[in-house]
Amino acid sequence: MKKALRIGAATLAIATVATVGAVFNNTGHTGDNDFAVSPYVQTAVLKQGATGGEVKELQRRLKQWGYYSGSVDGVYGPQTVKAVKYFQQKNGLKADGIAGKSTFAALGMNDSVKALEGNKGSSGSNYTNSDLYLLAKCIYAEARGESYTGQVAVGAVILNRVASSKFPNTISGVIYQKDAFTAVTDGQINLSPDKTAMNAAQDAMNGWDPTYGCIYYYNPAVATSSWIFSRKTVTTIGKHVFAI
Repeated sequence: MKKALRIGAATLAIATVATVGAVFNNTGHTGDNDFAVSPYVQTAVLKQGATGGEVKELQRRLKQWGYYSGSVDGVYGPQTVKAVKYFQQKNGLKADGIAGKSTFAALGMNDSVKALEGNKGSSGSNYTNSDLYLLAKCIYAEARGESYTGQVAVGAVILNRVASSKFPNTISGVIYQKDAFTAVTDGQINLSPDKTAMNAAQDAMNGWDPTYGCIYYYNPAVATSSWIFSRKTVTTIGKHVFAI
């Protein structure tokens, strides 16, 4: 990556972090129209009235397995309660419609289980507002034409790389690793992220991973590396193939 790009990215981050900081310190619904900062896992126990990325992940898993037919909107409403009860009944759990440790474990939501056990780990608790803004910038630069889930997925890949011993252990290290992202090479990383990209970054930090742990993604229509095609495909979201 050219030195000029590094300088440009740093300058933009310094210039904008003060203004977005006020937004980052609010709390509320993290859907397409709202943005908030919260811990890695927002809520210890989820029940009717809860909102946010963790609720979206709950809904996504329930929908994937055929228990939920509503929108993955991050709002724990009556339809989500009904789906949770149905899942609990089928899995021998107390059917109260409240997602606690046993329900999270049955759904494979391990970060939520860790939160209830008092161990959030290092994945999200050490992230700063600057990390969040940089993640949103990369999501916007790399995937602004993708669906909301597709944008969260790109953020999740970056965070999965941070957690992997194969990559740098910081968000900035992963994003600015040489030749890792086209948007860094061509300078699009310097674009200001929109609200959707910010929301997607927050949801990724909250633990929503539509890629199921992937550390690579690519667009097969434009990819030129034969090596990337050798990686095991896990899922496809929009134009991007996600792989391990």
